Amino acid sequence: MTQIVSAKRKKYTHQLRFISKHEGLSLETIRTRIITGEIVIPCNIKRKISSPCGIGRGLSTKVNANLGTSSQCSDLKKELKKLDTAIKFGADTVMDLSTGGDLKKIRKEIIRHSPVPVGTVPIYEAAVNAERKSGSFLKMTVDDIFKVLRQQAEDGVDFFTIHSGVTKKNLSYLSKGKRRITGIVSRGGAILACWMKKHNQENPFFSHFDRVLDIAYQYDITLSLGDGLRPGSIFDANDNAQIAELITLGKLTKHARSKFVQVMIEGPGHVRMDRIKENVDLEKKFCFKAPFYVLGPLVTDIGSGYDHITSAIGGALAASYGADFLCFVTPSEHLRLPSLEDVKEGVIASRIAAHSADLVKGIKSAINWDRKMSSARGKRNWKKQIKLSLDPDKSMRYYGNGKQRPGEVCTMCGKYCAIKLSDISLNGKTSRALDRRKLMLV
Repeated sequence: MTQIVSAKRKKYTHQLRFISKHEGLSLETIRTRIITGEIVIPCNIKRKISSPCGIGRGLSTKVNANLGTSSQCSDLKKELKKLDTAIKFGADTVMDLSTGGDLKKIRKEIIRHSPVPVGTVPIYEAAVNAERKSGSFLKMTVDDIFKVLRQQAEDGVDFFTIHSGVTKKNLSYLSKGKRRITGIVSRGGAILACWMKKHNQENPFFSHFDRVLDIAYQYDITLSLGDGLRPGSIFDANDNAQIAELITLGKLTKHARSKFVQVMIEGPGHVRMDRIKENVDLEKKFCFKAPFYVLGPLVTDIGSGYDHITSAIGGALAASYGADFLCFVTPSEHLRLPSLEDVKEGVIASRIAAHSADLVKGIKSAINWDRKMSSARGKRNWKKQIKLSLDPDKSMRYYGNGKQRPGEVCTMCGKYCAIKLSDISLNGKTSRALDRRKLMLV
């Protein structure tokens, strides 16, 4: 029974109850929004997730971390360490995007070790299988693709990225009018576009969308309808191809809901800051308020080595305008497979973006967290400040060796600490209190 069917029957699933308790949103509110499609709960019926999450309206903004091998770098132990790192620093979900090594084993191990929902992009495995079997991913068949979907569903994958909007019609917009600078930057979208051109056939995920829905319904897999035509440059953002794909995804969203399948929508990509709100508004309009899952957006194209920052800027804006789910971007984006440190930096940057947006959204847990930190800072309670930070270990290293007594100052201002001085002035102390003994570090 899917989450939507349970909600329609007025049943509160274990996952719904968990989310209600942790988010501070009523059971009935979440149940109603699951029915309308404004909230999704990715959770395959084959799995028991210890930390389920809800994504959508009224809930805190969630963060996804991408894991996975490549044809040039395949190390399962390293990917499992990345999983542990992502979870430690607060990722709400992870995606296995592996294209190298034993894909089935890697996926099963990630699922087995992950306490949070796991997503995949099935077309990757279908392409790799065809390459290994026949020498080219172009030789994969429609049945090959759906065999992978079925196997991954059986393995326990909680959400699929499915590029159903990469249609012949929508691809035609890439050759009309102003040409894109970066073309198709989605790996899944590019694989499908090449396959469609080679066989002169429609995208199987579009022409056989009901087959996708049958599998998703059977296992209650949430569909993350992928933006295969997302912009890879700020100059390509919000063009005809991207918007046409979004409209197509909206129609598919409506159809999926009629089949009791949960859906969220993926978004760009590279988008200039002043065009992010337009993008979010269009998604909510065309896709009937489905949860919006954005990669970034990256607000400039020049951030190589620092794209976790360009992404966090865009992610904070997008989420404050109504996006629900941020896919992390690491410092190594565009350059290499991320390292453990890259994963950590990417998760933290996205969590800062998500939290910043939650303050705007009025999420009580976010507001309370900031209030506690502000209070600790005002009292110069370094121990509590460090504990409340996103990375306590790093905060402690920066602060010092931890031997300072409560109420002391850090090395930024030393004896001229503004907060310490304001304590004296606001407490009505006389100027004689501002002597050296009061201000010196002891």
